[in-house]
Amino acid sequence: MSAWTIAYAVLLYVAFTVLVGGVIYKIGIYAMTPAPLRIPTMPAPRTRSGVAVRLGREVVLFASLFRGDKWAWIWSYLFHVSLLLVLIQHLRYVLVPVPQWLVLESPFGSYAAFVLLISLAGLLGRRLMIARVRFVTAPSDYLMLALLLVIAVTGALMRFVDRANIVGFKAFIQGLMALQLKPLPLSPLILVHVASVAGLMVIFPFSKLMHAPGVFFSPTRNQVDSSRLEAQGAGDVTVGDAEARPPAHAPAMREGVR
Repeated sequence: MSAWTIAYAVLLYVAFTVLVGGVIYKIGIYAMTPAPLRIPTMPAPRTRSGVAVRLGREVVLFASLFRGDKWAWIWSYLFHVSLLLVLIQHLRYVLVPVPQWLVLESPFGSYAAFVLLISLAGLLGRRLMIARVRFVTAPSDYLMLALLLVIAVTGALMRFVDRANIVGFKAFIQGLMALQLKPLPLSPLILVHVASVAGLMVIFPFSKLMHAPGVFFSPTRNQVDSSRLEAQGAGDVTVGDAEARPPAHAPAMREGVR
């Protein structure tokens, strides 16, 4: 077994462990963080079912981003949809046998790579060219975009230009799943692609990319607007009643005492 195979096997095992452990750790922190104040972004739903619909719009349609910045919404939505199609296509490396629905999806996943590249270029250009966005962009944001671009470029090159040994790579991945080492094809594109994916897996739980599961724990999104109901309940007590009512802690006035 080559040193490259052993090194990349260890790298992927470590990256997968950090990814799963880090995501679980972060979700645990989100779940245990208290939210004593009612701070839903207005207008907010007044029922739990309304909150579910609101979260659904955020996850599926990016509704708040659409209202705030149309260009950011376009690039972000294209990126997420194309990335989803590409990731679904990659299931062929882990599923045996490959289901028919995945075979039918494969062409869409292949050409979604071009949309992925265009959307990443748009997101990067937005951070470089718009002053207010550039001001709030951290170095880690550029690192994540760079890793995603490297992954997308090398993946597209392997698919359309320099076809790598995909059969050998699939055997390598399935071997890792079975805790068995199979030879890793020593293609430069495969090595760069896999190393970039592993790097992204490691930084994912500790980066802004965690907004994906984090949206479900955001109090501005998952809280019911109960302030109106509380105000209505408080409104049942008039000002005169409040003034006439003695404080709860005041001692009772005895008869005959003036």
